Amino acid sequence: MADNLPSEFDVVVIGTGLPESIIAAACARSGQRVLHVDSKNYYGGNWASFSFSGLLSWIKENQQNTGISDECEDWSKLILENEEVISLSKKDKTIQHVEDFCFGDQDSAENVEEAGALLKLPAFGASDVDGVAQESEKECTPMENTLAEVESQEPEKAAGTEPAGTVEGSDPEITTENESSQSTAVGESAPETGSAPSESSAQGPKKITYAQIVREGRRFNIDLVSKLLYSRGLLIDLLIKSNVSRYAEFKNATRILAFREGKVEQVPCSRADVFNSRQLTMVEKRMLMKFLTFCLDYEQHPEEYQDYENSTFAQFLSTRKLTPSLQHFILHSIAMVSETECSTLEGLQATKKFLQCLGRYGNTPFLFPLYGQGEIPQCFCRLCAVFGGIYCLRHSVQCLVVDKESGRCKAIVDHFGQRISANYFIVEDSYLSENTCTNVCYRQISRAVLITDQSVLNTDAEQQVSILTVPSEDVGKPAVCVIELCSSTMTCMKETYLVHLTCPSTKTAREDLEPVVQKLFNLNAEKETENEELEKPRVLWAVYFNMRDSSGVEKKSYSGLPSNVYVCSGPDSALGNDCAVKQAETIFHEMFPTEEFCPPAPNPEDIIYDEDEIAPEEAGLSNSTETKPESSTEESSSGGSTAVKKEDNEE
Repeated sequence: MADNLPSEFDVVVIGTGLPESIIAAACARSGQRVLHVDSKNYYGGNWASFSFSGLLSWIKENQQNTGISDECEDWSKLILENEEVISLSKKDKTIQHVEDFCFGDQDSAENVEEAGALLKLPAFGASDVDGVAQESEKECTPMENTLAEVESQEPEKAAGTEPAGTVEGSDPEITTENESSQSTAVGESAPETGSAPSESSAQGPKKITYAQIVREGRRFNIDLVSKLLYSRGLLIDLLIKSNVSRYAEFKNATRILAFREGKVEQVPCSRADVFNSRQLTMVEKRMLMKFLTFCLDYEQHPEEYQDYENSTFAQFLSTRKLTPSLQHFILHSIAMVSETECSTLEGLQATKKFLQCLGRYGNTPFLFPLYGQGEIPQCFCRLCAVFGGIYCLRHSVQCLVVDKESGRCKAIVDHFGQRISANYFIVEDSYLSENTCTNVCYRQISRAVLITDQSVLNTDAEQQVSILTVPSEDVGKPAVCVIELCSSTMTCMKETYLVHLTCPSTKTAREDLEPVVQKLFNLNAEKETENEELEKPRVLWAVYFNMRDSSGVEKKSYSGLPSNVYVCSGPDSALGNDCAVKQAETIFHEMFPTEEFCPPAPNPEDIIYDEDEIAPEEAGLSNSTETKPESSTEESSSGGSTAVKKEDNEE
């Protein structure tokens, strides 16, 4: 039980965010004894996903700003004379300025209960059940069976105040990509995965009430941080390499949008999109294809850009033979960089990365995890648990115990008064006290989450996952990244859309983001507005909040941390997850320089548990990866999800 843990581990990890979870999985995979604890009653920290009722509880908790109350009174007796302590924070101060708004009749939902919700129990995590979660490996079904199961049934998600997704809830196998898919021309992708049948295609959007949202609250999986996965990004590579990808499903982002001259329009970014586009003239199509071809191997032509290395990317684009609309598309929707701060080289690198990711799993560079971003940390937690890691939620740590002579951290003391020793300690930034963070200068992220009744750009296919960058009208202010999710991503109820807005903070989240919300959406509760407003999607519910961005903080900025204590940052404002993966790998190699970072985990069907040799025909085992027939070069999809495939030359 959580109050009777082993007294010694190799690694103690505090916090279950993405970088901490990757490190925990890597350590357990390399044979280390791992204890992974979190003071919250859910996985993921600021990377978590919530059901609607869970998010309301999270909002209430952060508006009240309550701290952790359970504390062991006599923990100081456990400290020896030659030791000192570094106290940890009792309050999470990473979330500020939380404001939520309901644009419907909130009173009508007063007595409405969430469909399928369990009977009310004592406070979550109060029992001993939340103590230790040490998992054993479960068998994964072959891909053929998995796909059949996914098509025949839709997983239900857990309710309550925990994150809406759980690692154990979805276990489809994700296979490897055939090398020949690389030869696919830019934009020649697999069949579109986002076209679920529409129930109201011939009619206008139905009026969704707040009571319906509350009742269908378990259909929502609302991310605290909004990100997409680059199809050739570090996180996808790690998911494939470590075999963690079998615990998750993904959906293609189906379109890239742009906001220009007060209108939302689709950006042609692949070859097929460019030549099928009706908004570009033939001359513009040739201009765009010529520039994108140059970006793919710009390093081979330094004479084209070396005179502009000290200029911004926007200034460089203005010197090319590109129309203003093409410059806007490239800057804000393909490179997705700042108009005033991004250098020419940075812009070319971002454009090349975008183009290299096209066509691997779809006609855009991006994937989104079904059931939300909060699934990804849980996938790595599951791998850690499979290899012996011990998990304790709602398990706060009082302090780090430091040896005065060596200056190294020796142990932690938890809220049960247990002293637990380890060689290495990983701490998420939010757990550090103000004294430790006195010299740290944090940035902030402005976030908004909206529930709307229709898409920002309606098309024949309603099930679209869209990304839109809205540049600021004020010079020097950051652009706002908008990600719109449909119900087939398993993040919202049918006939609604979940919209995430993110930008680096300059003021409070509402001040930063509400002007963009007003441009794109109708905030009036009743549709008694002008014709222009009628065309806009109606916001049903919204929340704004500021989140601390602790990325990029050097360890020496923290006061008095021992050399064997490593700090992980929370989410950053970037669209991808490269920062978290790089940080996890760097910390792991500092602790264990000779160990491989997250090597492939064996498939359960490949493990022989008896010492005696078993003939394959007698054992009835499924084909191993060496004897499986080559997978199709085409992208597999089930129920709107994408099967991530690995290239033959990747290990």
